[in-house]
Amino acid sequence: MLHHRAFVKKSKQGKVQKVVREHYLREDIACGSFKCEKCDRAVAKLEREAAEYVVIDTNVGLQSIDFLENEAVDNVIVPSTVLQETKKNNLSVYNRLRNLCAAKDRKFYVFSNENHRDTYVTAAEGESPNDRNDRAIRVTALWYMKEVPGTRILLLTNDAENRRRAKSEGILAASTREYAEARKATNPMLVDLVVASSVGDSNMDIGAEGGRNSKRQRIYEEHKLMSDITVGLKQGRLHQGTLRVNMYNPFEGYVSSESMEEEILICGRANMNRAFDGDVVAVELLPEQEWRVPSRNLPSSLAVNGEDRSVAEEEHDEGGLEEEVGAGVAQINPGEDYGGAPITTDSSGRHPCGRVVGIIKRNWRTRGYCGSLRPIAKEKLQMGMISCLFVPVQRKFPIIRIATRQAAQLMDQRILVSIDTWEVDSLYPSGHYVRALGPIGDKDTETEVLIIENDINTAPFSVEVHACVPALPWSVSNDDLSDPNRQDLRHLSICSVDPPGCKDIDDALHCRKLDNGNLEIGVHIADVTHFLKPSTAMDEEAALRSTTVYLVQRRIDMLPKPLTEDICSLRAGVDRLAFSVLWEMTPHAEIVKFDVTKSIISSKAALTYAEAQSRIDDRRLHDEVTESLREMNRIARILRQRRADAGALSLASPEVKFELDTETHDPLDVGMYQVRETNQMVEEMMLLANITVAKQIEAAFPSCAVLRRHPTPTPKMFESLIKACNAVGISLDPSTSKTLAISLDAAVKPDDAFFNKMVRIMATRCLTQAVYFRSGDVSKEEYRHYGLATPIYTHFTSPIRRYADVLVHRLLMAAIGLRILPDNMTDRSRMKAIVDNMNYRHRNAQMAGRASVGLHTLIFFKDRPTVADARIIRVRTNGLIVFVPKFGIEGPVYFHSNSEEKGGDGKVQFALDDQTQVARSLDGSLRFQVFDTVTVSIRVEESQGHRRKLVLALRQGENKTSQPMTMG
Repeated sequence: MLHHRAFVKKSKQGKVQKVVREHYLREDIACGSFKCEKCDRAVAKLEREAAEYVVIDTNVGLQSIDFLENEAVDNVIVPSTVLQETKKNNLSVYNRLRNLCAAKDRKFYVFSNENHRDTYVTAAEGESPNDRNDRAIRVTALWYMKEVPGTRILLLTNDAENRRRAKSEGILAASTREYAEARKATNPMLVDLVVASSVGDSNMDIGAEGGRNSKRQRIYEEHKLMSDITVGLKQGRLHQGTLRVNMYNPFEGYVSSESMEEEILICGRANMNRAFDGDVVAVELLPEQEWRVPSRNLPSSLAVNGEDRSVAEEEHDEGGLEEEVGAGVAQINPGEDYGGAPITTDSSGRHPCGRVVGIIKRNWRTRGYCGSLRPIAKEKLQMGMISCLFVPVQRKFPIIRIATRQAAQLMDQRILVSIDTWEVDSLYPSGHYVRALGPIGDKDTETEVLIIENDINTAPFSVEVHACVPALPWSVSNDDLSDPNRQDLRHLSICSVDPPGCKDIDDALHCRKLDNGNLEIGVHIADVTHFLKPSTAMDEEAALRSTTVYLVQRRIDMLPKPLTEDICSLRAGVDRLAFSVLWEMTPHAEIVKFDVTKSIISSKAALTYAEAQSRIDDRRLHDEVTESLREMNRIARILRQRRADAGALSLASPEVKFELDTETHDPLDVGMYQVRETNQMVEEMMLLANITVAKQIEAAFPSCAVLRRHPTPTPKMFESLIKACNAVGISLDPSTSKTLAISLDAAVKPDDAFFNKMVRIMATRCLTQAVYFRSGDVSKEEYRHYGLATPIYTHFTSPIRRYADVLVHRLLMAAIGLRILPDNMTDRSRMKAIVDNMNYRHRNAQMAGRASVGLHTLIFFKDRPTVADARIIRVRTNGLIVFVPKFGIEGPVYFHSNSEEKGGDGKVQFALDDQTQVARSLDGSLRFQVFDTVTVSIRVEESQGHRRKLVLALRQGENKTSQPMTMG
């Protein structure tokens, strides 16, 4: 049956056009039930033995995905209307629902009601699209009642009006809460998965513990309508931007808007007005007299997890909001700074302040939030369904109110919670329990937490992905050997140099002398794209994952292990396919010419950095591999100096190395990672290859090359570091990368060997992050990589673990005429989505790696209280921010302990001189300045509910007389 659908649409030019589409309706679409004698049972999923089939509506599909994923919910019919609307509204939820329907062990069946003659409905006159879709789903339920008589058909909907209409039409209907309550005898956990809005339908008394105001008083302002926001933005009264909440102080956030030169400071929950970190918000500036001077205090060591303050105090005492969370100790790497990014102020030191008046786009995670329940009185744990406060592990997120029957069992567990709503009369957002992750403090549990928090995909590769991988054992074929486009380089003394235990070896090197006195240097990269074909299941999966994630005790691969550890890995003693860049250089490292070619190589040695360094240093060794390494190291020194002369930065980061127990994988020792000259040698060769390839692909594809740029930092980013250096007589000039490099080289103190490295670590944090981009999307002036001081750069050398490199390999193959460029790489919108995802995944992988280091640091110090030297990197009126070089950790130390802060009497007061970066006690006995050395104790502190944190404290009795107090 042919049905015509007509509608009007407006073109980009503003023209209104009538569109008529043919819509084919069939009557042979299967119902999916094994009970049905008429339908094709090859596609059936609904059980013959089931007494009830459940039809869900769009509301349930969108808002109750955690509920549907529970194994207690089965024999579910998902109308195609629901799938279409879910895809339109939330792609993440749509993918989860599709996976649920595709899972062989779940009884979820997609019924194409929009294509069945008996279930397709047209919109009635004046009927809204939402009402039309609800009616289509009810028609589907009625059809199933006739199709499988004797089976109870239940319409599951949280829309009260839809339930009323269904019942009036003779359809059995229930909310998710009613469905769960009816099954709580056999599946009590199901009730906890009901979204908060459904729980609210039951009029259950939430109680004060949950933060619900019993008198229903309005706490927050209503958000403006989108139409009002649009008008306000056009008139310049409102400003649009993304809210970034201070990761150490959840009561303070910043919004960067294109309509404002300065960031807008948002102080207090009332002004945040129920906005979450990452939400796109509309902000209204406060009157100038309400602008604030940025706080010079550390977040207080009191009220960790809000245990010492009442709910009302936490929410309404805005004058001291910066004191409401305990600060933590963290592993800090490039791009991070304790206490938030540098901010700009007016001439009086005040900062533009505003309040959120509307949410333009919500950023609530569909994957949920990890954390634990705030401890409550034991007698309340036996009261059945009770309201609890859930504390997320990341402080930038607010406490969430949930209702659960399992509070007693969950009190010592890490759990996952999803947010459902945040009403104007509730101090906290309302959410629901999703699942338990494991005991608090357990290494595997906390690893799962950091994986979820950083959105790392750990799902096993699908059958379709594995089908793309050649069978093992694999070897180079005769076709590969006879390929005229692939050079045989197996005779060369090629070797790899990597960290210990590396299995995914994606680069190897060689250097040899030519007859004319010049040198040939080669960088050989695993030929991943020979196996990873465009638009295959494996390619799509790699694009989604974008990067391999390295944790302390675990690696989460972008590609299946047979590829990463065997077929593509450039292991020693086996023939492997590679993509090689070969340069002819003079002995003074001047490039004469270069060539890019597919190749076959056979690595002669797989060395660690330490082994390669040992070969270079041992003058008794003169074998081909060692001589190759020595000559390459000499060339690398010249290249490194040449880059430095051009303005490349030599920065530093506190990388930490763990020695792990071979059985338990618990840390036995921890220390700063040692960088050898061989590390720098490999780095120089990779940089040379990346720059060479970047020039090649940009020349061939000026509008669609995948490149990497490092934006030039603004002067404001270096303000605090310049001030700190000036205070100790050091001048820093970040106007260009070259002036910064020169001033960093000059930042030395003869009596302090670590001072220069400390300054370089702090300078690293003043820089922005490097990002991937598509060449046609920015001007050529913006291609520049500030840190490397090169006008163009890309990533070519790690295709086993980075999808960006895969794309670059495809571009390079097309540039040298080996392959045609895949169509999707010239699709601007498609490539923008891929590049954005690569940047997102790269950042998340970095954060997950640092979190893993932080977790293992906590485990290491659990039973090892330690005393160590620390360097002051920031001073505040109530404490210091210090960095412990030996362990690569950074965090606050307070001038007063918790008991002293509570007591208040007799404690020494401090004054902060912001210009000289000095904190002095008012009685003159103590003086702390940036870069000073102090002695700190390091210990793990356990609070209520087995919650552990790493605590740094100034050593009692040592600070008054120690050298740092008299410096400067």
